[in-house]
Amino acid sequence: MGAIFQACLLGALALLLVSAGIEDIRFRTIANAKNAAIALGAPLWWWTTGMAPWPDIAIQIGCAALVFGLFVAVFAVGMMGGGDVKLIGALALWLPLVPLLRMLVLMSLLGGVLTLAMLLHGKLRRPKRETPIEVPYGVAIAVGALIVLYEPILNRIG
Repeated sequence: MGAIFQACLLGALALLLVSAGIEDIRFRTIANAKNAAIALGAPLWWWTTGMAPWPDIAIQIGCAALVFGLFVAVFAVGMMGGGDVKLIGALALWLPLVPLLRMLVLMSLLGGVLTLAMLLHGKLRRPKRETPIEVPYGVAIAVGALIVLYEPILNRIG
């Protein structure tokens, strides 16, 4: 029963990530409700995976707070949107340190590729216009997280 519930939680997380990425592409925003659902699903994940309150959950919350604080600083200087920061913070509640770091690296690489693609597209579509592009960074965050979650999702379902 526990493995089925874990698979359901990971499936719900995956659906929320896909939804957040699509929403960010369409509207350049990620709904607070999606970020809240991801964050509020983390304690269920901790419970079903048998994480101990001390030190496991405390470390998880501490790492998430540190990552969230770092990206709030990035938001403060105008380099990232608020929904993106909240999404990263919510995901940090789910991912242990090594997968979290892997997700952040993947997110950065994917975000760079996405930014370059959007810059190139902007240059080809309107070469005289100098308006800044709005990169839907939620896509890079969601894809990076889905890549990191890919193996656990398949292992739990199989």
